[in-house]
Amino acid sequence: MIDFKTTSLEELLNHKTMYYDKIDFSIVKKSWDILSSNIKIPYVIHIVGTNGKGSTGRFLAYYLNEKSFKTLHYSSPHILKFNERIWINGKDSSDDELIFAHKKIQKLLDLELLEKLTYFEYTTLLAIVLSDNLDYLVLEAGLGGEFDATNVVPNDLSLITTIDLDHQSFLGNKIEEIARTKMRSVDNKMLIGYQIHDEVYRTSKIVKKELKEEFNRDILIQNVKEFDTYKLNKKFASYLKTNLHLVIECLNELNIEVDLKIFDEMVLFGRCQKFAENITIDVGHNPLAARVIAKEFENKRIHLIYNSYEDKDYKKVLTILKPIIKQITILDIDDKRIVDKNNLLEICKNLNIMVTKLEKINKNDEYLVFGSFLVVEKFVKDMRVNEK
Repeated sequence: MIDFKTTSLEELLNHKTMYYDKIDFSIVKKSWDILSSNIKIPYVIHIVGTNGKGSTGRFLAYYLNEKSFKTLHYSSPHILKFNERIWINGKDSSDDELIFAHKKIQKLLDLELLEKLTYFEYTTLLAIVLSDNLDYLVLEAGLGGEFDATNVVPNDLSLITTIDLDHQSFLGNKIEEIARTKMRSVDNKMLIGYQIHDEVYRTSKIVKKELKEEFNRDILIQNVKEFDTYKLNKKFASYLKTNLHLVIECLNELNIEVDLKIFDEMVLFGRCQKFAENITIDVGHNPLAARVIAKEFENKRIHLIYNSYEDKDYKKVLTILKPIIKQITILDIDDKRIVDKNNLLEICKNLNIMVTKLEKINKNDEYLVFGSFLVVEKFVKDMRVNEK
Protein backbone atom coordinates (compact mmCIF):
# COMPACT_ATOMS: atom_id res chain seq x y z
CA MET A 1 0.00 0.00 0.00
CA ILE A 2 1.44 3.36 -1.00
CA ASP A 3 1.33 6.52 1.10
CA PHE A 4 -0.74 8.98 -0.96
CA LYS A 5 0.57 11.87 1.16
CA THR A 6 4.18 11.37 0.12
CA THR A 7 4.29 9.31 -3.08
CA SER A 8 5.31 10.69 -6.48
CA LEU A 9 2.73 11.86 -9.00
CA GLU A 10 3.55 8.99 -11.36
CA GLU A 11 3.08 6.34 -8.69
CA LEU A 12 -0.09 7.96 -7.38
CA LEU A 13 -1.69 8.03 -10.85
CA ASN A 14 -0.68 4.41 -11.44
CA HIS A 15 -2.78 3.47 -8.42
CA LYS A 16 -5.78 5.59 -9.38
CA THR A 17 -9.04 4.26 -10.80
CA MET A 18 -9.39 5.26 -14.46
CA TYR A 19 -12.66 3.44 -15.17
CA TYR A 20 -15.68 3.14 -12.94
CA ASP A 21 -19.35 2.21 -12.97
CA LYS A 22 -20.73 5.31 -11.25
CA ILE A 23 -19.65 8.83 -10.36
CA ASP A 24 -19.44 10.07 -6.77
CA PHE A 25 -19.19 13.84 -7.22
CA SER A 26 -18.96 14.44 -3.45
CA ILE A 27 -15.29 13.43 -3.27
CA VAL A 28 -13.97 15.94 -5.79
CA LYS A 29 -16.37 18.56 -4.39
CA LYS A 30 -15.00 18.14 -0.84
CA SER A 31 -11.47 18.31 -2.24
CA TRP A 32 -12.18 21.53 -4.12
CA ASP A 33 -13.83 23.11 -1.08
CA ILE A 34 -10.49 22.68 0.72
CA LEU A 35 -8.29 23.79 -2.18
CA SER A 36 -10.42 26.78 -3.22
CA SER A 37 -9.22 29.14 -0.49
CA ASN A 38 -5.64 28.74 -1.77
CA ILE A 39 -6.28 29.33 -5.48
CA LYS A 40 -7.50 32.33 -7.45
CA ILE A 41 -9.51 30.87 -10.31
CA PRO A 42 -9.43 32.75 -13.64
CA TYR A 43 -12.35 33.22 -16.04
CA VAL A 44 -13.61 29.66 -16.65
CA ILE A 45 -14.80 28.45 -20.06
CA HIS A 46 -16.33 24.98 -19.74
CA ILE A 47 -16.61 22.84 -22.88
CA VAL A 48 -19.18 20.03 -22.89
CA GLY A 49 -20.57 17.87 -25.65
CA THR A 50 -20.00 14.51 -27.33
CA ASN A 51 -17.50 15.31 -30.08
CA GLY A 52 -15.26 18.27 -30.84
CA LYS A 53 -14.43 19.28 -27.27
CA GLY A 54 -10.68 18.83 -27.65
CA SER A 55 -10.30 20.73 -30.92
CA THR A 56 -12.66 23.50 -29.78
CA GLY A 57 -10.73 23.95 -26.56
CA ARG A 58 -7.35 23.99 -28.27
CA PHE A 59 -8.48 26.44 -30.96
CA LEU A 60 -9.70 28.76 -28.22
CA ALA A 61 -6.72 28.38 -25.89
CA TYR A 62 -4.27 28.83 -28.77
CA TYR A 63 -5.94 32.06 -29.85
CA LEU A 64 -6.13 33.46 -26.32
CA ASN A 65 -2.46 32.69 -25.80
CA GLU A 66 -1.53 34.34 -29.11
CA LYS A 67 -3.42 37.41 -27.90
CA SER A 68 -1.16 37.45 -24.81
CA PHE A 69 -3.74 36.14 -22.34
CA LYS A 70 -2.32 33.73 -19.76
CA THR A 71 -4.29 30.58 -20.57
CA LEU A 72 -4.52 26.96 -19.42
CA HIS A 73 -6.31 24.31 -21.49
CA TYR A 74 -7.23 21.05 -19.78
CA SER A 75 -8.19 18.12 -22.04
CA SER A 76 -8.25 14.34 -22.01
CA PRO A 77 -7.09 11.78 -22.72
CA HIS A 78 -3.53 12.26 -23.91
CA ILE A 79 -2.02 10.60 -26.96
CA LEU A 80 1.67 10.17 -26.22
CA LYS A 81 2.44 11.80 -22.86
CA PHE A 82 0.43 12.77 -19.78
CA ASN A 83 1.72 16.37 -19.96
CA GLU A 84 -0.46 16.91 -23.06
CA ARG A 85 -3.55 17.04 -20.83
CA ILE A 86 -2.53 20.36 -19.26
CA TRP A 87 -1.45 22.95 -21.83
CA ILE A 88 -0.20 26.21 -20.36
CA ASN A 89 0.62 29.38 -22.30
CA GLY A 90 1.37 27.68 -25.59
CA LYS A 91 3.00 24.43 -24.53
CA ASP A 92 2.39 21.17 -22.72
CA SER A 93 2.89 21.40 -18.97
CA SER A 94 6.37 20.61 -17.71
CA ASP A 95 7.20 17.87 -15.22
CA ASP A 96 8.18 20.55 -12.71
CA GLU A 97 4.80 22.28 -13.01
CA LEU A 98 2.96 19.01 -12.50
CA ILE A 99 5.11 18.10 -9.49
CA PHE A 100 4.45 21.54 -7.97
CA ALA A 101 0.67 21.11 -8.27
CA HIS A 102 0.86 17.53 -7.02
CA LYS A 103 2.76 18.51 -3.86
CA LYS A 104 0.37 21.38 -3.18
CA ILE A 105 -2.61 19.03 -3.37
CA GLN A 106 -0.87 16.47 -1.14
CA LYS A 107 -0.19 19.15 1.44
CA LEU A 108 -3.75 20.52 1.58
CA LEU A 109 -5.91 17.39 1.27
CA ASP A 110 -6.29 14.73 3.92
CA LEU A 111 -5.35 11.13 3.27
CA GLU A 112 -8.92 9.88 2.82
CA LEU A 113 -9.62 12.27 -0.04
CA LEU A 114 -6.27 11.57 -1.70
CA GLU A 115 -7.09 7.88 -1.65
CA LYS A 116 -10.65 8.20 -2.97
CA LEU A 117 -10.11 10.67 -5.83
CA THR A 118 -10.19 8.94 -9.24
CA TYR A 119 -7.55 9.40 -11.92
CA PHE A 120 -9.62 11.95 -13.84
CA GLU A 121 -10.64 13.83 -10.69
CA TYR A 122 -7.05 14.12 -9.51
CA THR A 123 -5.75 15.29 -12.88
CA THR A 124 -8.58 17.84 -13.04
CA LEU A 125 -7.48 19.24 -9.69
CA LEU A 126 -3.88 19.41 -10.95
CA ALA A 127 -5.06 21.57 -13.84
CA ILE A 128 -7.14 23.84 -11.61
CA VAL A 129 -4.24 24.36 -9.21
CA LEU A 130 -1.98 25.31 -12.13
CA SER A 131 -4.56 27.84 -13.37
CA ASP A 132 -3.97 29.98 -10.28
CA ASN A 133 -3.81 33.68 -11.27
CA LEU A 134 -4.04 33.07 -15.03
CA ASP A 135 -6.48 34.95 -17.25
CA TYR A 136 -8.44 32.02 -18.68
CA LEU A 137 -9.07 28.40 -17.75
CA VAL A 138 -10.45 26.34 -20.64
CA LEU A 139 -11.86 23.14 -19.14
CA GLU A 140 -12.84 20.21 -21.34
CA ALA A 141 -15.39 17.99 -19.60
CA GLY A 142 -14.90 14.25 -19.48
CA LEU A 143 -17.82 12.00 -20.31
CA GLY A 144 -20.26 13.77 -17.99
CA GLY A 145 -21.59 17.24 -17.38
CA GLU A 146 -23.40 18.12 -14.17
CA PHE A 147 -21.37 15.66 -12.07
CA ASP A 148 -18.18 15.76 -14.11
CA ALA A 149 -15.05 16.65 -12.13
CA THR A 150 -14.51 19.71 -14.33
CA ASN A 151 -17.80 21.12 -13.06
CA VAL A 152 -16.41 21.47 -9.55
CA VAL A 153 -15.45 25.11 -10.24
CA PRO A 154 -18.09 27.68 -11.27
CA ASN A 155 -17.99 28.34 -15.01
CA ASP A 156 -18.42 31.78 -16.52
CA LEU A 157 -19.23 30.56 -20.02
CA SER A 158 -20.14 27.12 -21.40
CA LEU A 159 -19.53 25.99 -24.98
CA ILE A 160 -21.78 23.13 -26.14
CA THR A 161 -20.23 21.11 -28.96
CA THR A 162 -22.11 18.52 -31.04
CA ILE A 163 -24.15 16.12 -28.88
CA ASP A 164 -24.91 12.57 -29.99
CA LEU A 165 -25.33 9.12 -28.47
CA ASP A 166 -22.25 7.97 -26.55
CA HIS A 167 -21.48 6.67 -23.04
CA GLN A 168 -25.14 5.62 -22.78
CA SER A 169 -24.52 3.54 -19.64
CA PHE A 170 -23.64 6.78 -17.83
CA LEU A 171 -25.66 9.41 -19.65
CA GLY A 172 -28.84 7.75 -20.93
CA ASN A 173 -30.15 6.24 -24.16
CA LYS A 174 -31.83 9.32 -25.59
CA ILE A 175 -30.41 12.56 -26.95
CA GLU A 176 -32.61 14.49 -24.53
CA GLU A 177 -31.15 12.62 -21.55
CA ILE A 178 -27.56 13.11 -22.66
CA ALA A 179 -28.05 16.79 -23.51
CA ARG A 180 -29.79 17.43 -20.20
CA THR A 181 -26.97 15.89 -18.17
CA LYS A 182 -24.36 17.90 -20.03
CA MET A 183 -26.24 21.21 -20.04
CA ARG A 184 -27.09 21.12 -16.34
CA SER A 185 -23.42 21.94 -15.79
CA VAL A 186 -24.02 25.49 -17.09
CA ASP A 187 -23.74 28.23 -14.45
CA ASN A 188 -24.22 31.44 -16.43
CA LYS A 189 -24.43 31.27 -20.21
CA MET A 190 -24.16 28.63 -22.92
CA LEU A 191 -23.17 29.00 -26.54
CA ILE A 192 -24.58 26.07 -28.49
CA GLY A 193 -22.47 25.02 -31.46
CA TYR A 194 -23.24 22.80 -34.46
CA GLN A 195 -25.90 20.17 -33.73
CA ILE A 196 -27.38 17.28 -35.71
CA HIS A 197 -30.35 16.76 -33.39
CA ASP A 198 -33.08 19.38 -32.84
CA GLU A 199 -33.68 17.77 -29.44
CA VAL A 200 -30.55 19.54 -28.19
CA TYR A 201 -32.10 22.97 -28.72
CA ARG A 202 -35.39 21.92 -27.13
CA THR A 203 -33.57 20.42 -24.16
CA SER A 204 -31.62 23.64 -23.57
CA LYS A 205 -34.92 25.45 -22.89
CA ILE A 206 -36.03 22.72 -20.49
CA VAL A 207 -32.70 22.91 -18.64
CA LYS A 208 -32.97 26.70 -18.42
CA LYS A 209 -36.33 26.32 -16.69
CA GLU A 210 -35.07 23.57 -14.37
CA LEU A 211 -32.03 25.54 -13.22
CA LYS A 212 -34.18 28.58 -12.56
CA GLU A 213 -36.66 26.60 -10.45
CA GLU A 214 -34.09 24.50 -8.58
CA PHE A 215 -31.21 26.92 -8.02
CA ASN A 216 -32.57 30.32 -9.06
CA ARG A 217 -29.88 30.18 -11.73
CA ASP A 218 -31.03 32.33 -14.65
CA ILE A 219 -28.82 31.10 -17.48
CA LEU A 220 -28.62 32.65 -20.95
CA ILE A 221 -28.74 30.62 -24.17
CA GLN A 222 -27.20 31.63 -27.49
CA ASN A 223 -27.34 29.37 -30.54
CA VAL A 224 -24.64 29.56 -33.20
CA LYS A 225 -26.78 29.36 -36.34
CA GLU A 226 -24.37 29.98 -39.21
CA PHE A 227 -21.35 27.76 -39.86
CA ASP A 228 -20.12 29.22 -43.14
CA THR A 229 -19.89 32.86 -42.08
CA TYR A 230 -16.09 33.00 -42.03
CA LYS A 231 -13.60 32.03 -44.71
CA LEU A 232 -11.40 29.56 -42.90
CA ASN A 233 -8.19 27.88 -43.96
CA LYS A 234 -8.86 24.99 -46.37
CA LYS A 235 -6.46 22.76 -44.44
CA PHE A 236 -9.05 22.30 -41.71
CA ALA A 237 -11.53 19.43 -42.06
CA SER A 238 -15.18 20.48 -42.32
CA TYR A 239 -15.97 19.35 -38.77
CA LEU A 240 -13.05 21.40 -37.44
CA LYS A 241 -14.45 24.44 -39.22
CA THR A 242 -17.78 24.07 -37.40
CA ASN A 243 -15.89 23.89 -34.09
CA LEU A 244 -13.90 26.95 -35.10
CA HIS A 245 -17.11 28.88 -35.71
CA LEU A 246 -18.12 28.14 -32.13
CA VAL A 247 -14.74 29.44 -30.95
CA ILE A 248 -15.15 32.65 -32.96
CA GLU A 249 -18.57 33.23 -31.39
CA CYS A 250 -16.93 32.69 -28.01
CA LEU A 251 -14.29 35.32 -28.80
CA ASN A 252 -17.04 37.72 -29.84
CA GLU A 253 -18.77 37.05 -26.54
CA LEU A 254 -15.51 37.88 -24.73
CA ASN A 255 -15.12 41.08 -26.79
CA ILE A 256 -11.79 39.88 -28.14
CA GLU A 257 -10.88 40.97 -31.67
CA VAL A 258 -10.93 38.12 -34.18
CA ASP A 259 -8.01 37.69 -36.58
CA LEU A 260 -8.57 34.51 -38.60
CA LYS A 261 -4.93 34.38 -39.74
CA ILE A 262 -3.88 33.47 -36.21
CA PHE A 263 -5.53 30.06 -36.60
CA ASP A 264 -3.63 29.27 -39.80
CA GLU A 265 -0.46 28.20 -38.00
CA MET A 266 -2.27 25.73 -35.75
CA VAL A 267 -1.63 22.01 -35.93
CA LEU A 268 -4.17 19.91 -34.07
CA PHE A 269 -2.52 16.65 -33.05
CA GLY A 270 -4.70 13.68 -33.93
CA ARG A 271 -7.64 15.65 -35.33
CA CYS A 272 -7.84 14.74 -39.02
CA GLN A 273 -4.11 15.46 -39.04
CA LYS A 274 -1.85 14.72 -41.98
CA PHE A 275 0.77 12.60 -40.23
CA ALA A 276 2.46 11.96 -43.57
CA GLU A 277 1.60 12.76 -47.18
CA ASN A 278 -0.63 9.69 -47.46
CA ILE A 279 -1.44 9.06 -43.76
CA THR A 280 -4.19 10.79 -41.77
CA ILE A 281 -4.62 10.22 -38.04
CA ASP A 282 -7.83 10.95 -36.19
CA VAL A 283 -8.78 10.08 -32.60
CA GLY A 284 -12.49 9.78 -33.43
CA HIS A 285 -14.12 6.67 -31.99
CA ASN A 286 -17.92 6.80 -32.31
CA PRO A 287 -20.55 6.92 -35.09
CA LEU A 288 -20.68 10.72 -35.04
CA ALA A 289 -16.92 10.89 -35.62
CA ALA A 290 -17.20 8.23 -38.32
CA ARG A 291 -19.78 10.29 -40.21
CA VAL A 292 -17.66 13.41 -40.31
CA ILE A 293 -14.47 11.56 -41.23
CA ALA A 294 -16.32 9.67 -44.00
CA LYS A 295 -17.34 13.02 -45.45
CA GLU A 296 -13.70 14.11 -45.57
CA PHE A 297 -12.78 11.04 -47.61
CA GLU A 298 -15.89 10.75 -49.78
CA ASN A 299 -15.15 9.53 -53.31
CA LYS A 300 -11.87 8.04 -52.06
CA ARG A 301 -10.83 4.52 -51.06
CA ILE A 302 -8.57 4.24 -48.06
CA HIS A 303 -6.65 1.61 -46.11
CA LEU A 304 -8.24 1.85 -42.65
CA ILE A 305 -6.09 1.11 -39.60
CA TYR A 306 -8.58 0.52 -36.82
CA ASN A 307 -9.54 -0.85 -33.46
CA SER A 308 -12.20 0.02 -30.91
CA TYR A 309 -13.16 0.01 -27.27
CA GLU A 310 -15.65 -2.71 -26.34
CA ASP A 311 -18.29 -0.18 -25.24
CA LYS A 312 -18.35 1.68 -28.58
CA ASP A 313 -20.75 0.95 -31.45
CA TYR A 314 -17.97 -0.39 -33.68
CA LYS A 315 -20.43 -2.20 -35.97
CA LYS A 316 -22.13 1.08 -36.81
CA VAL A 317 -18.76 2.83 -37.18
CA LEU A 318 -17.55 0.27 -39.73
CA THR A 319 -20.91 0.36 -41.54
CA ILE A 320 -20.61 4.14 -41.90
CA LEU A 321 -17.00 3.92 -43.10
CA LYS A 322 -17.55 0.99 -45.47
CA PRO A 323 -18.03 3.13 -48.63
CA ILE A 324 -14.55 4.60 -48.27
CA ILE A 325 -12.72 1.44 -47.14
CA LYS A 326 -10.50 -0.37 -49.61
CA GLN A 327 -9.11 -2.68 -46.95
CA ILE A 328 -8.71 -2.70 -43.18
CA THR A 329 -5.93 -3.57 -40.76
CA ILE A 330 -6.97 -4.24 -37.18
CA LEU A 331 -4.20 -2.80 -35.03
CA ASP A 332 -3.37 -5.12 -32.14
CA ILE A 333 -3.63 -3.28 -28.80
CA ASP A 334 -3.04 -4.79 -25.38
CA ASP A 335 -5.75 -3.19 -23.26
CA LYS A 336 -8.64 -4.81 -21.39
CA ARG A 337 -11.10 -2.24 -22.75
CA ILE A 338 -10.43 -3.18 -26.39
CA VAL A 339 -13.04 -5.27 -28.20
CA ASP A 340 -12.36 -8.95 -28.93
CA LYS A 341 -10.64 -9.04 -32.32
CA ASN A 342 -12.89 -11.90 -33.44
CA ASN A 343 -15.91 -9.61 -33.13
CA LEU A 344 -14.33 -7.11 -35.51
CA LEU A 345 -13.32 -9.86 -37.93
CA GLU A 346 -16.89 -11.19 -37.98
CA ILE A 347 -18.31 -7.72 -38.69
CA CYS A 348 -15.78 -7.14 -41.47
CA LYS A 349 -16.75 -10.49 -42.99
CA ASN A 350 -20.45 -9.62 -42.89
CA LEU A 351 -19.79 -6.18 -44.40
CA ASN A 352 -17.52 -7.70 -47.07
CA ILE A 353 -14.53 -5.60 -45.95
CA MET A 354 -11.16 -7.12 -46.79
CA VAL A 355 -8.90 -7.56 -43.74
CA THR A 356 -5.13 -7.43 -44.28
CA LYS A 357 -1.93 -7.18 -42.29
CA LEU A 358 0.09 -3.99 -42.49
CA GLU A 359 3.49 -5.14 -43.70
CA LYS A 360 4.64 -1.68 -44.79
CA ILE A 361 3.29 1.70 -45.85
CA ASN A 362 2.66 1.75 -49.59
CA LYS A 363 3.21 5.21 -51.05
CA ASN A 364 0.44 4.60 -53.60
CA ASP A 365 -2.22 3.96 -50.94
CA GLU A 366 -3.99 6.43 -48.67
CA TYR A 367 -4.22 5.48 -44.99
CA LEU A 368 -6.58 6.53 -42.23
CA VAL A 369 -5.71 5.69 -38.62
CA PHE A 370 -8.96 5.86 -36.66
CA GLY A 371 -10.73 4.33 -33.68
CA SER A 372 -9.55 5.93 -30.43
CA PHE A 373 -6.68 7.74 -28.75
CA LEU A 374 -5.13 4.33 -28.06
CA VAL A 375 -5.13 3.42 -31.76
CA VAL A 376 -3.43 6.67 -32.77
CA GLU A 377 -0.94 6.37 -29.89
CA LYS A 378 0.02 2.81 -30.84
CA PHE A 379 0.38 3.63 -34.54
CA VAL A 380 2.49 6.76 -33.97
CA LYS A 381 4.80 4.99 -31.52
CA ASP A 382 5.22 2.01 -33.86
CA MET A 383 6.01 4.32 -36.77
CA ARG A 384 8.65 6.15 -34.78
CA VAL A 385 10.26 2.89 -33.71
CA ASN A 386 10.34 1.65 -37.32
CA GLU A 387 11.93 4.90 -38.49
CA LYS A 388 14.91 4.47 -36.15
